[in-house]
Amino acid sequence: MSGLPGVLGDPIKFVLNWGRRYSLWVFNFGLACCAIEFIATSMGRHDFMRLGVIPFAHGPRQADLMVVSGTVTDKMAPAIRRLYDQMPEPKYVISFGSCSNCGGPYWDSYSVTKGVDQLIPVDVYVPGCPPRPEALLHGILQLQEKIAAEQSGPGGVHRPDPLVPGPPATRPRDAASLTAPAVKRPV
Repeated sequence: MSGLPGVLGDPIKFVLNWGRRYSLWVFNFGLACCAIEFIATSMGRHDFMRLGVIPFAHGPRQADLMVVSGTVTDKMAPAIRRLYDQMPEPKYVISFGSCSNCGGPYWDSYSVTKGVDQLIPVDVYVPGCPPRPEALLHGILQLQEKIAAEQSGPGGVHRPDPLVPGPPATRPRDAASLTAPAVKRPV
């Protein structure tokens, strides 16, 4: 009998991962032109609902996938972080487009955040300016493969803690550093 829980553990993990993999409720955080491509992905021609992605959650508390699409400015950064914190665990983030990946063509601006990964942990990056809807479909498939490989069970999902400081590019910033000016004036 002692070997029985180990045998039952793998099918339960498979079923839980399968359920999370094919029922992603999306909270779209569209900020610029990439949001139009996100909307095109949810329309009839591309239809990401066939992949188990429900396009529009009622709010962050009902969503488990945030798609950040468009230019992330320093003014919007606290709102993105606040909405990410309101999402229940397990939660995932797709950075859609070069502006949300690294600042895009506006990387040199004083008010543009150099990637959404400075605010929240990102699971999948979708490159392009703006990326095609097929690229988002590929990003969703990549995320679903990542979810299927997670260690989950009745006790929950075991993921790395996003609040543990990592390299500077992936470390979440606090509210004081987000509201401080990026460039200090010379005295």
